Amino acid sequence: MRVTLIHNPGAGRQASDASELKKLLRRAGHKVRYQSSKEAGWKKVLNKRADLVVVAGGDGTVGRVVRRMPGHDVPVALLPSGTANNIARSLGQLERPFEELVRGWENARQVRLDIGVAAGPWGERYFIEGVGAGVFADLLASSDPKKSKKRKQSQNPVEAGLRRLRHQAERAAPVQICAALDGADVSGEYLLFEALNLRYIGPNLFLTADTAPGDSRFELVMVTEAERSRLLYYLDHWQDDRERLAILPSRTGARLEVEWTGFPLHIDDKLQPKAKAKPKRMAGMVEARIDGAAVKFLVPD
Repeated sequence: MRVTLIHNPGAGRQASDASELKKLLRRAGHKVRYQSSKEAGWKKVLNKRADLVVVAGGDGTVGRVVRRMPGHDVPVALLPSGTANNIARSLGQLERPFEELVRGWENARQVRLDIGVAAGPWGERYFIEGVGAGVFADLLASSDPKKSKKRKQSQNPVEAGLRRLRHQAERAAPVQICAALDGADVSGEYLLFEALNLRYIGPNLFLTADTAPGDSRFELVMVTEAERSRLLYYLDHWQDDRERLAILPSRTGARLEVEWTGFPLHIDDKLQPKAKAKPKRMAGMVEARIDGAAVKFLVPD
């Protein structure tokens, strides 16, 4: 196959060297066009002819590529090499050798993954993992990029993120949210309010088992003050079993409308309102929806 390989050289657990990745693909008989995600203009390579787009990196790199793939009739394959790898984990492609994944592409299943749309005063943006308010968004809002970089260098980023999230969940004040899911009122005060398109979010948290790729729905997880202790118990015992499901209140839907008053709101790993945002972009109606946009993934059995 003609393969476009988009690689984040700053992420990697196995075979993350560019030359080794290219050798691996060529040994399998593929013609490789290599592109570093760190180089300016990398997006243009997606418009070039290919049979397969391969992403070697973590959720950030995968998300940046996949958000530009709706409308391209080219499947995507993953060589997961980040820290959380929520997208690959949700597709069952984690903890498998790269050689095994590459060999499996020839007879792999094509799995359709819905790509959500988040629309608000800032315009529209695709999302892969989820949209939400509460402890996740508050954590992003309080993060210092310089300190985050030091933490990544000195400790396990997933475990560090979990500790910070646990601390945030313990002390956070509920957010007053006025919202409707598929027309039904879901307003209330929430510690965590997340429209999830994947089973895993953040530091590999397994918050819902009812979300599946391509089901044209997302799962809205809603944690109030009454469930704070349940959320904290889950975060305290996460390391005992990463596949432990958090038993939290949730509802399934395809269209969420929120009266946004400027509280921190995340769209995947991006935060709204942005720093120095104009007043007209700091509040208004926000809609998160699944309406047909999707990307095909090659998933080896």
